Amino acid sequence: MNMPQQRLVSPDEAARLIASGQLLAIAADEEILAALPVGNWIGGTSAYFIGQDGGVTSRDKVFVSTLPSYPGLTATIVQYDVATLSQVCVEAPQNGFSLIILPAFAEVHFDYAQNASTYEDMFMKPLIGWVAGIHLDDMGKRSPKVRDGRSANLLENQAVVIHVPLPDNAGANVEIVNLCSQGDGDTLEFQTSGFEATQCLVNGKPTSLAKYLKSIDHDSRLPLVADYCGAKINVSLRTVDHEQDKVDFYAPVFPHIPYKLAKPWDTGYDVAFVQAAANLPDNPPFSCNCILNYLYSGLEGRHTGSATGPVTFGEIAYILLNQTMVLLSIEEYGS
Repeated sequence: MNMPQQRLVSPDEAARLIASGQLLAIAADEEILAALPVGNWIGGTSAYFIGQDGGVTSRDKVFVSTLPSYPGLTATIVQYDVATLSQVCVEAPQNGFSLIILPAFAEVHFDYAQNASTYEDMFMKPLIGWVAGIHLDDMGKRSPKVRDGRSANLLENQAVVIHVPLPDNAGANVEIVNLCSQGDGDTLEFQTSGFEATQCLVNGKPTSLAKYLKSIDHDSRLPLVADYCGAKINVSLRTVDHEQDKVDFYAPVFPHIPYKLAKPWDTGYDVAFVQAAANLPDNPPFSCNCILNYLYSGLEGRHTGSATGPVTFGEIAYILLNQTMVLLSIEEYGS
């Protein structure tokens, strides 16, 4: 096996790694991503990273994850659109993992967010990845994009995936770091699914969500949290528009699921996150972190344990997540 590693490099160094033929996942701002040579890689746009020297915002650096590869086993790169995305786990290796990158706010992103849990073989094979974003200054001016490194085209409405087989004596694990848990307040339910909402039920009573959040002086850093059989799934607040009486989310809410607003952190968000990151596995072959963690924890110039990676507009650990860090680990069981 080659030695997987994640690091922030110059475009020239990224080009040398691509030329070496290694299996790569790449993140960079749009101009840099478009200019990289063709090769055995997939990528997505981002201008935020947790590099080897800590968090950094950069339009001229490239984050490269060198993925594990084994003699005699060949990884495959596949593009999926809305019509084929449900096959992503069906086409995954029986023993291995898949790494997926989706462009934020595209139809393929929305379809994955709302339907991934129903895809065939989902949760049966390790699937990890991230949602490509943009520099926040470019909101409304640019769209997130992904690239299948085998061609020079940037894609706005496709997912790119690397399916990586592992030998029989190795297995992949997907881990999630989520600081959020349900608070003790009101129960919120929604009548329809989607990335925005006007009305919801608060303890069974129809209520304007925006007005409710204002009435309780809600800290918008705290997401809605659903409890799926012990798994805490966040729905982070993107905007609260009081003029339009509307709330936008970074992930969809679903009908008839009880949500609660997250419990505030006793130590403060930044301290809580750094404490959690200190217990992460050493040098995972892939990890990524949410833009909201980056902003709310003030991660510019700071480390997250030994985990590095792109800073994202959503994290994928089987389904779409918000306000988390996700990590891939490879366990070998001996020769």
